[in-house]
Amino acid sequence: MTATTAGPSGSAAAPSGRHPRRWLILGVICLAQLTVLLDNTVLSVAIPSLTRELDAASADIQWMINAYSLVQSGLLLTAGSAADRYGRKKMLTAGLVLFGAGSLAAGLAQTSGQLIAARAGMGVGGALLMTTTLAVVVQIFDDDERVKAIGLWATVNSLGFAAGPLIGGVMLNHFWWGAIFLVNIPVALLGVAAVVKLVPESRNPLGDRPDLPGALLSTVGMGAVVYAIISGPTHGWTSVRVLVAAGVGAAVLAAFAWWELRVPYPMLDMHFFRDQRFVGAVTGAILVAFGMGGSLYLLTQHLQFVLGYEPLEAGLRTAPLAVSVVVLNTVGIGARVHARLGSPATILVGMTMLAGGLAVIAVLGGHDYAGMLAGLVVMGAGIAFAMPAMANAIMSAIPPQKAGVGAGVNGTLAEFGNGLGVAVLGAVLSSRFSALAAVSAASFPAALAAAGSAAERQRVADAFSSGLETSQLVGAVAVFLGGALAAALLWRAERADSGRQRTPEPGAPDEEQHACGPAGRPSA
Repeated sequence: MTATTAGPSGSAAAPSGRHPRRWLILGVICLAQLTVLLDNTVLSVAIPSLTRELDAASADIQWMINAYSLVQSGLLLTAGSAADRYGRKKMLTAGLVLFGAGSLAAGLAQTSGQLIAARAGMGVGGALLMTTTLAVVVQIFDDDERVKAIGLWATVNSLGFAAGPLIGGVMLNHFWWGAIFLVNIPVALLGVAAVVKLVPESRNPLGDRPDLPGALLSTVGMGAVVYAIISGPTHGWTSVRVLVAAGVGAAVLAAFAWWELRVPYPMLDMHFFRDQRFVGAVTGAILVAFGMGGSLYLLTQHLQFVLGYEPLEAGLRTAPLAVSVVVLNTVGIGARVHARLGSPATILVGMTMLAGGLAVIAVLGGHDYAGMLAGLVVMGAGIAFAMPAMANAIMSAIPPQKAGVGAGVNGTLAEFGNGLGVAVLGAVLSSRFSALAAVSAASFPAALAAAGSAAERQRVADAFSSGLETSQLVGAVAVFLGGALAAALLWRAERADSGRQRTPEPGAPDEEQHACGPAGRPSA
């Protein structure tokens, strides 16, 4: 299959793959990518405002956050397939338009239900943006510059994911909560104009058809599973509602796997999971997103509800996480560590640091920001080490002609990890808080308001702090075990590859001759 590429005026791109305005285009698509990623976490700092002004319960808040990431993750692969078939420039433009329209609806929402629906609509636009931005980067940069370009793209990913609370805090300090969505509109309009003017069109005229049944099954299955996790603390883990939702989710995801193994144009190529390098790297990607998404969801509540900071102050105090990631990625320390240690060891080191940072926050950051600051810096360093190594492992585990699909798989599962982190750690927090506080209120502010004395309010606050600590520790354990598993799978795959290279299969003289240099020695 061959891809057709046209310049801004319809002329073909240079054979070298270097577009004359490639760095300006990179800036444009990174701006679009940054906006999408900010909305993964920007809402978390507005939780107190939403709780007060929309009378939102804890389950409503979690669905406001998860509706965006679940819809986006369910549609990522389908959106990527559509972009390959119909044109990446067209899908990038459509994604910006849909994202801007969803942001307008979210900013003007009057009820929790309206905001949840608007966030789901934003997820559709976000899916188109997430898949096409990296595809355009790969299209306009040649081999010599592509690594650097993708590195900058990945740095923007980290910045967008971690800086959401800071941006949200700045907006909430001057405007009402809807402004955190309305600010996306001028960015979307600017992005549409820049994409139409600058970004070259590229598509695969023989691209696969979108797997619409697969998209539907994956979205429904993940939604049902997360609904069960969210509803468990409120309705009981053995209630009919929770058990039915979990059963439906498991059955639909099983049907999704069955369908993907048989459909000629699968949204998710299940054969990728036969490669231990790919499985190991994806495991790490899910757990990094799990740790980051869940911990930021908890941290913003901790800073505002327990330590008493205003939204802007809370956002500023989460900034060290983003700063650590950006600084270490920009100066290339993560890349040098990877070159020295290799993928498995770098991933293990990074995931261990991420888990250690979560544990430090849980143990030392309960009532003191100094402990939280140390944990955030350690978490940022761990992410800066682990993320580039995982991206390298994923892309080296799949054929080059399927690089876009592999990136889509990684993005889908990382988005799922983010939503799952919010749901699981939020469920642990709610269960622990309800057990210790013995209150029927749907949220921490409601429980405080219902308290009849200072002693009772203190008991409620202590119960919430204990729930946060338990949640962070659960996240730390999950991240560490995931990192150990990812590293073990990658080490095993590397040993297997090394063994195959040393022991060629009998009867394959051509391959042996190709693999060896003069005198039969392995060539470099």
